[in-house]
Amino acid sequence: MGYVSTAALVGGSQVLGIILTAIAEETFVGKTVGEELRVPTMQDRVWKMIDNSDAFISLPGGIGTLEENFQIAFWAQLNIHSKPRGLLNIDGFFNKLLSFLD
Repeated sequence: MGYVSTAALVGGSQVLGIILTAIAEETFVGKTVGEELRVPTMQDRVWKMIDNSDAFISLPGGIGTLEENFQIAFWAQLNIHSKPRGLLNIDGFFNKLLSFLD
């Protein structure tokens, strides 16, 4: 995400990193590019993402990426939000997931 947020910032976009307080305090997290907002729970993180985003795109990632993607998709089904969402399917990373959902 560092490369994406840096490119967005250089291109003139607003960048907001929404990060769990517990993770922000660990040493494995790099320097935040742009503004940083710390939240106590994953639920708060997703709510803040919905409040502050125009759309969602999931890049290849791990279980946290999938959890957030499914939560945002489910909330769209419940009409909690109507923002566009998508997957950046680099090198077919999401092919098996898409096949499963089909």
